[in-house]
Amino acid sequence: MSEHMLICPACAAKNRVPSSRLQQAPLCGKCKVELLPAEPLTMDGPRLDRLLANETLPLVVDFWAPWCGPCLQMAPVFNAAAGEMKGQLRLAKLDTEAHQAAAARFGIRSIPTLIAFVQGKEVARQSGALSAGQLRQWLQALNR
Repeated sequence: MSEHMLICPACAAKNRVPSSRLQQAPLCGKCKVELLPAEPLTMDGPRLDRLLANETLPLVVDFWAPWCGPCLQMAPVFNAAAGEMKGQLRLAKLDTEAHQAAAARFGIRSIPTLIAFVQGKEVARQSGALSAGQLRQWLQALNR
């Protein structure tokens, strides 16, 4: 049986979850919070580093800013995708205005920028706002 390592969004505890249980709303063994919420996780630099170092579920991070029109336009689409891809991919958001050092470390030059990570390594990058269909297609290509 294969399993995934998931970091709790509330207490940052490591949790081993069998692949067969990813769609069953698994809870953190320490604090009992749902490990895979239907909305994107909010990231800062250290939290993102912890996920990249420990998570085995693919992670897609939206690097955005609150003053960016295209970012705000894409936000509902990204939020909906988090629910649709629950248990297959983990989606997260990092505010580049609030966490400039983390954005610089990943070479963010324009926003919104999506970066997909598998086993902590960048596997794909997409800059610019995407429609719901474009985002779904991009995410599904990552999940193959």
